[in-house]
Amino acid sequence: MATHAERGMSAPPEVVFNTATDPDRASAWLPDPLRQDGGERPQATAEELRARWSSVSAPGWSAEIRVEAADAGGARVRLDLTGGDDGLADETLANLAREVADNLTAG
Repeated sequence: MATHAERGMSAPPEVVFNTATDPDRASAWLPDPLRQDGGERPQATAEELRARWSSVSAPGWSAEIRVEAADAGGARVRLDLTGGDDGLADETLANLAREVADNLTAG
């Protein structure tokens, strides 16, 4: 089952993307089946901040985020998640938002 969620975050898009793609932070926000296989750090370009995860050990699970600039220096994040139930995409983005807030507080 594929689900989608969008959320605004009060952090620059690069901070959101770097937090999302940090392997040390992935376990705090990605669903379990996507955490287990690890993954490569995605490449970013100035035009597009996009990352994708998939699971070898749990076929059918994947996630893709796209981060864009939003008003007032914030970011808009879209998550496409395959696997899990209907509420998981929203919950996953909420977990990422907490990680972004923690990253801003720590840095």
